[in-house]
Amino acid sequence: MTKKIVVIPGDGIGKEITDSAVAVMKKTAAKHSLNLEYDYKDAGGTAYDKYGVPLPDETLNACKAADGILFGAVGGDKWDSVEPALRPEKAILGLRKGLGLYANLRPVKVADSLTEYSPLKQELVKGVDLVIVRELVGGIYFGEKCESEQHNGAERAWDLENYSVPEVQRIAKLAFETARLRRCKVTSVDKANVLATSRLWRRTVAEVSEAYPDVELNNLYVDNTAMQLAVKPTQFDVILTGNIFGDILSDEAAVIGGSIGMMPSASIGELTSLYEPIHGSAPDIAGKGIANPVGTILSAAMLFRYSLKEEQAALDIEKAVDDALAAGWRTADLWHEGFKKADTEAMTQAILDNI
Repeated sequence: MTKKIVVIPGDGIGKEITDSAVAVMKKTAAKHSLNLEYDYKDAGGTAYDKYGVPLPDETLNACKAADGILFGAVGGDKWDSVEPALRPEKAILGLRKGLGLYANLRPVKVADSLTEYSPLKQELVKGVDLVIVRELVGGIYFGEKCESEQHNGAERAWDLENYSVPEVQRIAKLAFETARLRRCKVTSVDKANVLATSRLWRRTVAEVSEAYPDVELNNLYVDNTAMQLAVKPTQFDVILTGNIFGDILSDEAAVIGGSIGMMPSASIGELTSLYEPIHGSAPDIAGKGIANPVGTILSAAMLFRYSLKEEQAALDIEKAVDDALAAGWRTADLWHEGFKKADTEAMTQAILDNI
């Protein structure tokens, strides 16, 4: 059966890195006798230039009908003067809403050959392999808010944090299912000593855990989690948390590996799911052929794992990346004397050679 993949290159280096990832996907699919069809669509500033909107209906409709979405990056200085409602970044928000992308999965894995690039000591990051499962469409970011009001003679503003039991159940189930693909350990992160929403979160996660007796559950406060990521990141397998805590912790965890060019992500949806590197469109290097494609290639591996349910294909891509790095290939963001300097094409080829 043919599976349809929508590819959205976006802006800046988006085309270069998605071209690399598609090349790896094609070779991997051929190895595993998978039939994949690729449908290219516009979003972001590129779409605004063509259609006057950052997310055309044609793109959104194609995504809704797809089996998976590979996304590059959007944005750039060129569109800084565009009115806020039409900024390229609105494409991402539109896709989240239109596809019901309720969870963000952010894996952080540090290859042995890259421990020297981490801001942490090498002995602390050796063996780091975790994934943050962040609730993406609820919590304080989506609650009621007030920009300004008078209260007891003073101006104030407020944002409402709220979660429902079904919202927490949905993200918790995903975290436990993810843990079953890994080392069967979930760390649920909250602030239950202070926040009522966190107490509901903790209680609901505990109830969901009863259906997963093979998965270990423990709870940590968010401030302690932030510290533990810096002092002993290897203790974590799956970190489950809400929107605002996940936003902060995933950015902290992203730097453990030393380069955001290496970091993939997945946004899991009710209809289909979207896979993208965590870095931006990097317009300053667009067209120069020097962008690091690894984050996008690893995002493609996640697409195989979560949307196509092809675990071995995902493992093949991840191993090919590790092998290329172990052989000494480095893009400009990681290169120094003693390594093989690679542009986007050479890094891609080094990975292809290992599939």
